[in-house]
Amino acid sequence: MPKATTLVDSLKRELKARNITYADLATRISMSEASVKRMFSQKNFTLQRLDDILQATEISLRDLALNSGEESLISELTYEQEKEIINDPKEFLVAVSALNLLTVEQMIKIYELTEVEVIKYLLRLDKIGFLELLPNNRVKLLVSRTFRWIPNGPIQNDFRDQAYAEYLSCDFNGDHELMRLINVMLSKQSVNALLNRLKQVAREFSEQHQEDAKLPFEEKHRMSFMLAARPWLPQQFKALVRKEYIEQYEEKKNKKKL
Repeated sequence: MPKATTLVDSLKRELKARNITYADLATRISMSEASVKRMFSQKNFTLQRLDDILQATEISLRDLALNSGEESLISELTYEQEKEIINDPKEFLVAVSALNLLTVEQMIKIYELTEVEVIKYLLRLDKIGFLELLPNNRVKLLVSRTFRWIPNGPIQNDFRDQAYAEYLSCDFNGDHELMRLINVMLSKQSVNALLNRLKQVAREFSEQHQEDAKLPFEEKHRMSFMLAARPWLPQQFKALVRKEYIEQYEEKKNKKKL
């Protein structure tokens, strides 16, 4: 496959990952949507036009290079696969350890797992395409940078039921800790921009994880990163909202659905 074609395909995947439509892109680079669609379908870009697109979308050539091999990688497991993993604590532990780039030797050293158990679970994860178990018990992940647990799927629901309180039971004031609660009012356009930025931060977080893989294990720290954003009003505030205001709000929302 020509390298230029590969680059365009990577750019399309990167735009999709950032929820940037052809219409959005057309506005940003002062072109018609039809012209943008034609440019991508024909895969015919000048270097100047490519540079315009990268600047307008804040996509780097490095992003495209990282994306070029992701087409064959998985971004989600199936519901049944997640259910199998979460129903066996040891399999879930091995899956998360693999995501954290731990070797078989490190898994055995850190956890109450035998080599036979670790290999057994790695073979299960190999079977579902989560990873590839190579000779000498080396592990190659087959998940993309945008890999996620299914929203409201078995693993996310289990985390919500069991780990939320434990995770948030912290003053977030120590080394490597941070929490910010920010309440704002934004336009629909600004909300979309914010959500796209948060998704990009998550991707950068994942990329840094890959780059730090070459560092010695002892120089790295386990970090759990949780992003959340939604329209929300604390219950104690909601109880003070006027009934007529709520009725007007619901009426407007229902009209928009029609």
